[in-house]
Amino acid sequence: MVFRDLLEEQNFEKKNGFLQRNGHLFSYVPLTGNENLKVAGKSLLDRDMGTCDLNRIRLNGKKSIAVVQSGDSNNQHSPDESLVPGLPDDTALDILAWSYISDYPTLACVNRKFRALVGSGCIYKIRRRLGIIEHWVYLACILMPWEAFDPVRNRWMQLPRMPCDDCFTHADKESLAVGTELLVFGHELFGFAIWKYSLLTRGWSRCALMNLPRCLFGSSSLGEIAIVAGGTDKNGRILKSAELYNSELGAWQTLPDMNMQRKLCSGFFMDGKFYVIGGMSSPTDCLTCGEEYNLETRSWRRIENMYPASSVGHPAMRSPPLVAVVNNQLYVADQVTNEVKRYDKTNNSWGVVKRLPVRADSSNGWGLAFKSCGSSLLVIGGHKGPEVELIVLHTWDPQNGSTDGPEWNILAVKERAGAFVSNCAVMGC
Repeated sequence: MVFRDLLEEQNFEKKNGFLQRNGHLFSYVPLTGNENLKVAGKSLLDRDMGTCDLNRIRLNGKKSIAVVQSGDSNNQHSPDESLVPGLPDDTALDILAWSYISDYPTLACVNRKFRALVGSGCIYKIRRRLGIIEHWVYLACILMPWEAFDPVRNRWMQLPRMPCDDCFTHADKESLAVGTELLVFGHELFGFAIWKYSLLTRGWSRCALMNLPRCLFGSSSLGEIAIVAGGTDKNGRILKSAELYNSELGAWQTLPDMNMQRKLCSGFFMDGKFYVIGGMSSPTDCLTCGEEYNLETRSWRRIENMYPASSVGHPAMRSPPLVAVVNNQLYVADQVTNEVKRYDKTNNSWGVVKRLPVRADSSNGWGLAFKSCGSSLLVIGGHKGPEVELIVLHTWDPQNGSTDGPEWNILAVKERAGAFVSNCAVMGC
């Protein structure tokens, strides 16, 4: 087998058992001649890939360069230029895209071409093209720095220490996963700052600031873009402005203003549109209305009574709305009643689905994470015992689980993390 020979040459079989776990992906390779492989490559990965038609990886000295093209599909270059000798690059890329993300650091050790491929980010675009998505949970707790949890391998991985100042470390922060980046928003000594963790480099770097830096905003991501809306500026002024972040460009774009100013709100994408619900328009006025942003028309639409009134408590006490979207269906974790509610788009109303697996009312919704994780709802909360404090990750699949009874599954338990979730983001790549 061509690929097995390559791995043996690189002594790759000894590294993390990658071949044993993923060798089945290459089982069809010896069934086809080289000429037919070119045809197979075209069928597996359509040539019209836009910005991610990677024909080959070239190396210029020590610096890797990903060559992206959108025309010629022959892939006729010497074996030394091929990603995998004997295979068209389209076929090799297609196969490699099915590997687990946790194996990519090992793949990068095979040779310089593989390292360039993993570092270019194109492999993640191919995964999206093929509908391959893994969801990783990024979590920071009161006694724990940022860690990533891989549900497939059931493994926790500590992220490198963020090179921020002490002010940023100890101040309140907000987080958002977009594309292959984890963005963390907060305050440094001299003003707002955004740090980003890259899945490609596996390190932290500064992210460009918004055109109008802010905090206490609503936000959400869709693929490689994210939108933030509302919040407060450095002077505490409540905003109705919004901005879009493109993780490929690392740049912010100003969007049209919302109809209303609001802070401590929440954002989400549903049916290809961005929404903001809840929050406060003043230090004393809570909002039950929502707003919908249409990316095509670049316009906002106000929706009355979109946020359940029972979830609106004392303005100085409640957390922002705890919302999650699964299969284009909106859910909220009610901080008052400890219930999961589902939004009826047709009637603009809410219905109770089931009880939360942890109490939200004891802390007014703070210290609790409520997220979507693939096709499941994810609730992360702390449990205090007489001698230990734990963080527990609960999941429930609305399509497969009954709404009656406590059908929450325990996905993972994290010890020595405290009992308060400071920040949480779910990255799908």
